[in-house]
Amino acid sequence: MTNKIMKSIMLVSGAAVLITITLVTMLMNSYSREKTAEGLKQDAEIIASALELNGGRYLDITQFEDIIRVTWISDSGKVIFDSIEDPETLDDHSDRKEVKDAVKNGEGLSARYSDTIMHTTINYALRLSDGSVIRVSGIHRSILAQMMNMLGPIIIILVAAALISAASAVLISRSIVRPINNIDLESPNTAACYRELEPLLNKLRVQNARVGRQMDELRTNQDQFELIMGSMSEGIIIADQKLNVVAQNTAAAGLLGSSSFRTGHSIYALNNSEGFRRCLLDALGGRRSECIIHTGNGDREIIASPARSMEMVCGVAVFIMDITEKQKLETMRREFTANVSHELKTPLTTIYGISDMLAGGIVKAEDVAGFGENIRSEAERLISLVTDTIALSKLDEGTVIGEKETVELIPFVEEILSRLELAAAEKGVSTSVSGENISIKCERLLLSETLYNICDNGIKYNKQGGSLEVIISEKKKHVLITVKDTGIGIPHEQQDRIFERFYRGDKSRSGKIKGTGLGLSIVKHSVMRMGGNIRVESTPDRGTTFTIELPVQ
Repeated sequence: MTNKIMKSIMLVSGAAVLITITLVTMLMNSYSREKTAEGLKQDAEIIASALELNGGRYLDITQFEDIIRVTWISDSGKVIFDSIEDPETLDDHSDRKEVKDAVKNGEGLSARYSDTIMHTTINYALRLSDGSVIRVSGIHRSILAQMMNMLGPIIIILVAAALISAASAVLISRSIVRPINNIDLESPNTAACYRELEPLLNKLRVQNARVGRQMDELRTNQDQFELIMGSMSEGIIIADQKLNVVAQNTAAAGLLGSSSFRTGHSIYALNNSEGFRRCLLDALGGRRSECIIHTGNGDREIIASPARSMEMVCGVAVFIMDITEKQKLETMRREFTANVSHELKTPLTTIYGISDMLAGGIVKAEDVAGFGENIRSEAERLISLVTDTIALSKLDEGTVIGEKETVELIPFVEEILSRLELAAAEKGVSTSVSGENISIKCERLLLSETLYNICDNGIKYNKQGGSLEVIISEKKKHVLITVKDTGIGIPHEQQDRIFERFYRGDKSRSGKIKGTGLGLSIVKHSVMRMGGNIRVESTPDRGTTFTIELPVQ
C-alpha cells in the first residue's frame, strides 16, 4: 500500500509539473506571439509613413535588421522590393492572406508554420495610399522549439520535482499508512483511525468475536477429541494416500510396539509385516480389510477402512485392537474342549466296554460285582468332571451369585476338615486348625469350595502318616488362610501352571490319584471373585503351602 501511494504521488507530481511547464510555455508563446505581432505592426506603420514621405528611395537606403523582412507589393500583386530576396525571383503575392486582407481592409495579419525550421512566420501587411502594400514579416518560435530550447532547465526542474515528490511521497505515504498499521486487529478502535475505515473496523470487530467463539468451540472439541482418543485403549491411525500418518492416538504406537513414532512418518515405520501391508493396500484400493498381526507385545487385530472424498480414496483409517487375551482365551477354550472331550471319553469308554461285556454274557457271575464297582467308579468320575466343569463355567461367566454371609473361620474350617476325616484316616494324615477366630463377610459357598479343594489336595497328595495344618491370621484388614501339608510337593517349574485347567503335574505320581484337574482352577477363580489372591510355595518331597488373602469386608 505504501508503494502504491508513493508511486501515485510521484506520478501525479510528475504529471502536474509537466502540465504546468506545458501550460506556462503555451502562455508565454501566446504572449510572445502577440508582442511580436504588435512589434511588426509598429515597424510596418513607421515604414509606411516613410514611404509616403520619401517614396521608394527610403527602402533603398535603409538597412533593415535580420529579424524582420520588409516586402513592398504593388496593387497588382507584384513584389517591388524585398529586404532579403531579389524581387524579380519572387512570385505574385496578391493571393497571400495578409495582402488580400490589407487590400480589402487596410491591414492584414497571418502566421505560417514551417516544419523545417519549427518556427512560425508572422506577416503584417498595411495598405498605402497609392494602393500598394507594405508587408513586414518576423520569425516567432513555436511551442516545440521553445521547449527544445528550454530542455536543460526543464530537465533540471523535472529532476528537482521528482526528488521533492519522492521525499514528499515517502513522508505522506507513511503518515497515511501509519494509522492503518497501528490498528489493533484483535480489538480495533475506530476513534484512532480514519472515519472511512469505521465500517470495515466494525465488521472486523464482529468477525473477530465470531472467530473467537468458533476458535473456543474448536479448541473445546479438539480437547474433547484428544481426551477421548488418548483415553482409548484401542489404537486409531489416520493416514493419507501416501500412507504417511496424519493423526494417531497414544495407544496406536504402543500397541504396535513403536513408542518413539511421530506423526508425519510412513505408517510402515509402525509395522512392516506382510499382513499389515496387505491390509493397508486393500484399504487404499477401496476395500475394508481385516488381519491379525503378531508383535513382541502380543496379538493385534487390524481393521483398515478407506477414507473417501468425492468418491475417491484420499486416505486410510486404521483401527487397532489388542486381542492377546482373546487369543489366549480362544486357545484355552480349544484346549478346554479337547481336555473335556478326552476326560469324558476315558470313563465312557470304560463304562461302554464293561457294559458291552455284561450285555454279551461273557462275564462270570463272580466277577459281576467287580465290574459293577468299576462302572460306579467311572460314573462318579464323570459326575465330578461335569460338576467341576459346570462350576468353572459359572465362575467364568460370573453367574455364581450368592448372598454374602458373615463367616467365623475357625468353626468353618473345622467343618470342612470333618468332611475330609475319612480320606485323611485312609492315608493316616493328621489335620488341625489354629490361629485367630476371625469373622469375614463373603460368599460362603465359594469359600467352602475353595478350602475343600485345597485341603482335599493336601490329603490326596500327602505322604502316608503326614499332616495338614490350616492357620488363620490377620494382616492390614486382610485375613490370611494358610494351608500347609507335608506331601509330595510341586516342582518349581510347574508351580506357575497348577492353576491351569486340566493341568496335572508328574503323571507318574499324580496319575494314580483320582481327580479332574479342575480343582485348583476353580480355587483361583473363586478367590478372584471374592476379591482376594492366592499364592503357592512348595518344595518337592517336603510339602506345599497355599496362602489365601481375602479382605475382611
